[in-house]
Amino acid sequence: MTSAVEHGFVEVNGIRLHVAEQGQGPLVVLLHGFPECWYSWRHQFAPLAEAGYRVVAPDQRGYGRSEQPEAIDAYSMLHLTGDVIALVHALGEEQAVVVGHDWGAPVAWNTALLRPDVVRGVVGLSVPPIPRGPLAPLQQLRGVLGDGFYQQYFQEPGVADAELVRDPRITFRSILTGASGDSPHTDPPRPWVVPDGASLLDTMEDPQELPPWLTDDDVQTFVREFSEHGERAFTGGLNWYRNIDRNWELLAPFQGRTIDVPSLYVSGDRDLVRGFPGVDQLLPVLPAIAPGLRDSITLEGCGHWTQQERPDEVNAALLDFLGQLPPAKG
Repeated sequence: MTSAVEHGFVEVNGIRLHVAEQGQGPLVVLLHGFPECWYSWRHQFAPLAEAGYRVVAPDQRGYGRSEQPEAIDAYSMLHLTGDVIALVHALGEEQAVVVGHDWGAPVAWNTALLRPDVVRGVVGLSVPPIPRGPLAPLQQLRGVLGDGFYQQYFQEPGVADAELVRDPRITFRSILTGASGDSPHTDPPRPWVVPDGASLLDTMEDPQELPPWLTDDDVQTFVREFSEHGERAFTGGLNWYRNIDRNWELLAPFQGRTIDVPSLYVSGDRDLVRGFPGVDQLLPVLPAIAPGLRDSITLEGCGHWTQQERPDEVNAALLDFLGQLPPAKG
């Protein structure tokens, strides 16, 4: 086993992805969300590596040290899942367990849906598998939450991009604290809605004190990792949101298909995703969407940043799930 996290680059689908890696053994790919990078898995590397796994966390396309394609439509779900499959093969492996948090969770779930031959197990943190509905998602959510719903606010190129990059330190401090279980705004959990004429950061405060799970050094690391793309530091990640309805169109052929590989879902009871319309009705029927579901775990008092806020509990759940899987091919 390697004694420390190592960094490198892998070419996939015509772009270069930065990867952080530790350990030897069956491959476990960790997919971050927004606005994060490989560093959001800092508490998972050593425990999983010490248990005998090869742990690889990429900066997904558009994030951190990875390349950032210019075109908005280069961030569709087919591109993102394609990157995961290409990464597994570029690492010399036939199969992997794929673990995703926030936006990384839909990528993980869809990779398992589309390529069950490559994904031998899938774990979603925060975001559950969401079946394709009859209407485009943004249209549905706008009808319930209005034009101020943050995913709608993110649609206009350049607007949120400029806001979030103005002072990245405040951005990370505010968003990471504001969506955590330590914030009064997550009791009860509810999605971000931006009032007319305001900005996202207007809806949250730059905290005087960080929560216990987040340090100034952590914030500075996120700031440093995002500095690669200058004024476009957040544009790559925001472009994922700008493909939400396009993804609905592209995944039409797979409507009704279930996620059959072994799976696990973990979320906090104060996660803002729990406040999204319909999620309360979705969680009880997860076994119908993912027949291979082994467990659905709720962490009390935990907010959106699952593996950062509750690393010990997440690591224990991951190791238990990994230990139940049949051996990998290859």
